[in-house]
Amino acid sequence: MALRIGIILGSTRPGRRGDQIASWVLDTARAHGGADYEPIDLTHHGLGNLDERGNPNLQEYEHAHTRDWSRLVDAFDGFVFLTPEYNHSFSGALKNALDYVYREWNDKAAGIVSYGGWAAGVRAAEALRLVLAELQVATVRAQPAVALIPAFSTGVFVPAEGLDVAVRGMLDQVIAWSGALRGVREAKAGAAA
Repeated sequence: MALRIGIILGSTRPGRRGDQIASWVLDTARAHGGADYEPIDLTHHGLGNLDERGNPNLQEYEHAHTRDWSRLVDAFDGFVFLTPEYNHSFSGALKNALDYVYREWNDKAAGIVSYGGWAAGVRAAEALRLVLAELQVATVRAQPAVALIPAFSTGVFVPAEGLDVAVRGMLDQVIAWSGALRGVREAKAGAAA
């Protein structure tokens, strides 16, 4: 069965630029192959501010939107997080989405594509790595980054030379780790049965 990799757009801000970058990353990933890639736009999941009373580790969700989110996250073998940089970190919307569930993230791989001002979102990516580690998500080393200037100097996203190579390199790592971690999840499920 093919690996499933979700490409998560980590911004819900009106007028965001991440949707153009996410679309380009998705097209690049699909052309690259090696897995089935699907977009996940946080604006389409109605999560709002975390509204579950219980500990997400227990998976006793009260709300339909959380159960839907749980099933979606659980269905993937790995992820590519597309994160903007807001005030030297990643978006509150992305943090909120991560916090809704716990076990569903465990033992999966992730790559990060950051974007922002002159620093190209690298501080957001590093902050995101800390949270993903707590969720037992293995982040890969390759970390493509997009500086909004000059990428949007025409108003439309134009990838910098070599960005496609960087994204493909990151995808190779995500695919390899996702495959290995699928085996870890299967072994844990077998041991629990």
